[in-house]
Amino acid sequence: MYRTVRSRRGSHLECPATINIASKRDSLTSRSTLAASKGSIVNITESSTSLLSSAAPIRNEPVQARSTARLATLLDSAAAVIDEIGYERLTTAMVAERAGASIGTVYRYFPDRIAVLQSLAARNSERLLGRIASELSPGRHASATDAVLAVLSITADLFRTEPGYRSVRVGDVLDLLPPMTESTANTAVADVVTDALVAGYGVTDSADVRRAVGTAVEIADALVARAFARSTPGDATLLAEAERAVRAVLADRL
Repeated sequence: MYRTVRSRRGSHLECPATINIASKRDSLTSRSTLAASKGSIVNITESSTSLLSSAAPIRNEPVQARSTARLATLLDSAAAVIDEIGYERLTTAMVAERAGASIGTVYRYFPDRIAVLQSLAARNSERLLGRIASELSPGRHASATDAVLAVLSITADLFRTEPGYRSVRVGDVLDLLPPMTESTANTAVADVVTDALVAGYGVTDSADVRRAVGTAVEIADALVARAFARSTPGDATLLAEAERAVRAVLADRL
């Protein structure tokens, strides 16, 4: 299924519907409550597609394996260049050169460099949420706080191992105006984490709980980013500080 979205330059592009499953907080909460009543975890995979709604305007969504591989190569190449020079200096020509492709091939999929960055951020979010889905399965951790700390560990590991993640993360750093979504990507991540805690760790859903988890996610993102700003393996002191800060925020609230 495809739907039409408007890119930053105003052109209408065909996007796969899976990029934009609605993510209203009420609907996420209702799914969490239902899942919890059945003793199972909320569908995090479905929720993950809403992180960057309308944020990955691909011109031609691949339908064949060859096209899918070509698109993956373009994103891998963009991530590799970003690892070297940062996302602000990235150009479509650099992506084409690194991929060994023509500039026309890049524009076949992406209208501009912003679309490349948005698509990479969307892929990052899918990989983050995919790992969260596995890590926060019911009973995997002794407590809800331990489950949230596992999200911090996943984030740090992605900074270490996922090319381009350190610069782009899940897209909030791009700071495009006007905003394309009502909530930030980190807010969407926090909602998914909260849903998992409600569904699998006996946490009662409330505005205070969502605020606490949201704050914990923001702290984790900011301090992990700082830990890797000048250290490839991550500054151990700052990572430990991030864990202490997350524990403090969640104390007596989960």
